[in-house]
Amino acid sequence: MRYRPLGRSGLQVSELCLGTMTFHGGTGMWKNIGQLGQSDADEIMKTAFDGGINFFDTANVYSEGGSEEILGQSLKNLGLNRHEVVIASKGFGRMHEGPNGRGASRYHIIDACKASLKRLGVDHIDLYQLHGFDFDTPIDEQMEALDILVKHGHVRYVGVSNWAGWQLAKAQGYAERRGTAPIRTIQSYYSLAGRDVEREVLPAAKAEGVGMLCWSPLAGGYLSGKYTGDDKDAEGRRAEFDFPPIDKDKADGIVGVMQKIASAKGASVPQIALAWLLAREGVSSVIVGARKVSQLQDNLGATEVDLSDDDMAKLDEASALPDTYPQWMFERQSGRLE
Repeated sequence: MRYRPLGRSGLQVSELCLGTMTFHGGTGMWKNIGQLGQSDADEIMKTAFDGGINFFDTANVYSEGGSEEILGQSLKNLGLNRHEVVIASKGFGRMHEGPNGRGASRYHIIDACKASLKRLGVDHIDLYQLHGFDFDTPIDEQMEALDILVKHGHVRYVGVSNWAGWQLAKAQGYAERRGTAPIRTIQSYYSLAGRDVEREVLPAAKAEGVGMLCWSPLAGGYLSGKYTGDDKDAEGRRAEFDFPPIDKDKADGIVGVMQKIASAKGASVPQIALAWLLAREGVSSVIVGARKVSQLQDNLGATEVDLSDDDMAKLDEASALPDTYPQWMFERQSGRLE
């Protein structure tokens, strides 16, 4: 396991981060994603920590707070020292009824963070992220709310998730002008089957010194290969919760290329998907989730997979984004097309 800076900061995090969305289960869609009780979660956490993972991500909306509670209890059950782990959580989603039960207003975010601290059973959160962009709250208020949390010692670093590139750049500019806590990370969907962030979000993150945290690196399990071919698994997560949306015909072609590379290297198909992301510039950490210890152990093996330039070229070609404006004009005007 290697460790990387969390964006433009001195905090070192493992290149793989354990996502805890499978903890607890709750109701509705969370029940479909995972239903790990405390003992199973403890085993997953121990496997992750023993494998070198020091970075753990959750959110208040996961299982209506249940994921945070189980994560916090696991830290205690396993006797993990607080200074040995980096805990990330998120706020934004609806946690109670009423017009102020969600969003990124100062009113909601400060209360949401304090509630997360209580559920986690810790005195601070290392990385606190806005889980989405609030179009009803001015960016300056969103940034000020995060800054208050840092100044009060509740939070060490701040990040965002599911933001557009222009939103990230505008918020970072505000932080620079006003001297508030800067954004250190952006958590975005990024996978071989979903490279949209490469158009605007990733370039903005690189320009602003913001580290990319990749969620759903296996595209909701589709890039595991178990949903393609004659032996496709009809019982996996995709069968229960078909998200994130992908072009499945294109994804099948990508999986075919991954399978050939995996076979040649003696690796699994998921390991190839993760290794590709780990090799992308600007990525601080790749978030993996697991329902079983065996799945996590396989994911950990991705850190040992070395993709050659030829491997990367084949994967890039199979997963390439179609040309769109203004990207194709950038290429033409930069002189790269002769």
